[in-house]
Order: sequence, then C-alpha cells, then structure tokens
Amino acid sequence: MNKYQHQPVLLEEAVSSLGLRGDGFYLDATFGRGGHSRAIMARLTKQGRLFTLDKDPQAVAVGLEEWNGDPRFSIVQGSFAEMDRMVQEWQIERNLDGILLDLGVSSPQLDDPERGFSFRKGGPLDMRMDPTKGVSAVDWLAETSEREMSRVFWEFGEERHARRIARSIVNARQQQCLETTTQLAQLIEATIGKREKKHPATRCFQAIRIAVNNELDDLSTGLHAAIRQLRQGGRLVVISFHSLEDRLVKRTFREAVRPGKVRRNIPAHPDWSPSLKLVGKATRPTEQEISANPRARSAIMRVAEKLI
Repeated sequence: MNKYQHQPVLLEEAVSSLGLRGDGFYLDATFGRGGHSRAIMARLTKQGRLFTLDKDPQAVAVGLEEWNGDPRFSIVQGSFAEMDRMVQEWQIERNLDGILLDLGVSSPQLDDPERGFSFRKGGPLDMRMDPTKGVSAVDWLAETSEREMSRVFWEFGEERHARRIARSIVNARQQQCLETTTQLAQLIEATIGKREKKHPATRCFQAIRIAVNNELDDLSTGLHAAIRQLRQGGRLVVISFHSLEDRLVKRTFREAVRPGKVRRNIPAHPDWSPSLKLVGKATRPTEQEISANPRARSAIMRVAEKLI
C-alpha cells in the first residue's frame, strides 16, 4: 500500500500556520498519503479531532490503515467540493479551527504508471483522482472536439501550440485510439518538437488532468465552502502548485478581504464586511527543501483567518 511514498511540501510552515490547539477541530481536505495529517495528529490531545477527505480510494485506505480505531480521526472518500455536505454529516458545521488544502497531484499518483498522470513512465491514460468515477483521459481525448481541446490546452495548460496539438490528436485518433501516456507524449513531441527545460507534453498533461478532474471548479467551490465552515478565528491554509490554482486562491481571498469591490475604483457596499484577513505573505519552499524534494519547487502557500 505504501509502495509509492509522498514527501509533504511546506510541512512545518503549513501546520504552524493552522495555529493548532490540542483540543481543536481540523480538516485536512486533501489527505494524500497523510503527511500533513500525521503532523496534525501528533499535536492533538484526546479532545482534538482531525477530519480528512480525499478523492483517491488508495489515499483513504492509507488513512484507515494507520488510524483505524483512533476516535480523534475520521476519513471519507470525496472531493473538497463536497465539503459542506461532509461537514454537516460530521455535525461540525461552522466549527472548524483550521482547514488545509494541499492541491495538485501527490507523488504516489505521479509515480504509479497505472494512474496515467505522468508521461515519464508508460501506462494507461487515466488521470482520474478517483479511478472509479468520471471520464478517463482516454475517453476525454477520444470524445472532445478539436475546438474544446484547444481551449483546454490554452487555458489550463497555457500551451501556446494548443491548436496544433489539438489538431494532431484529432487526426491521430481517426486512425488509432490514444490509450497510453507514451503514445500521447510522443505525438505531442512530434507535433511541436523538443523543449530545452521541460518535456513538450508537460503543459498538455496538466491541462488534461485539470479538465478530467474538474479541478478549478472544484477548487472554487471548495474555497468558498471552507470559508463558510471555519469558526471565527479559524485558519484556511492553501498550498498551490501552478499559477492557475494560485490565481484562483489569491482572487478568492482578496474578494473575502475586500467584499463588494468587484472593480478598481468601485467602493464596497457599506453594509458588507470582510469575512477574512490575510495572515502573513505568500510562502515558498526554501532552497534546502527544493534540493531535498524538487517537486516542491513550484509550491506557494497562502493563509487567511476567518473574521465573522
């Protein structure tokens, strides 16, 4: 079960930013392989509780194996977009002292070729966080129109050759279904050539993963749910790994800090009050952490505190 290990990013910084109390109630809404949860559990007393979520059934199995029977720990398979419902079922509505969102793909998901997240190892094109639900990357590539595919590559992958790649995929699938990560990566490389620093398929793989898992819509829903479910003084800690996620987090925090100001030079409505305040500045990994864990390089953490 622990064949593929995960090294949590910004571990001490994230746990410290939650402002942990031993008897507090916390939600790790992206359990992964339990790195952050493990650090939180170590700080809880018998009165404290940690509630956790993850889309991935393998992640849930890890949590159950490690803390099965511990009354302080709960884990449910599901998306943080479903947070309102989960919190209601746990009977802790608007009573959380801290919520953590560690976004993106975990190392075990990337390292397991059967999950299809990475082009570095050959495997089936799946890319679903929950392999039992939704449309796989194979089906998405087979069914999506050239125009929509191009839009996804441009918006979610910021790929400047989006149209050329989409056209190549549509032409290729008329001859043969794209079923493996290797097939797709080789097709993209043949279409746009090699790149100096990154593999040419990097941006498209990211874009497909975001589309298949509905990541940005889920993140928007989850962020607003998290703000609702924190008690006054509770902390929301979010770790992002690419600019699309971070922009959405930054914008959501800004709107909660300065409610009603939808455009520059337009004042907020006098009856609206801020629901959050920012805590510190955006935090990035140290060079030491990046050296030990290169996947931490793009991480950025933002923290906010609930006011009302």
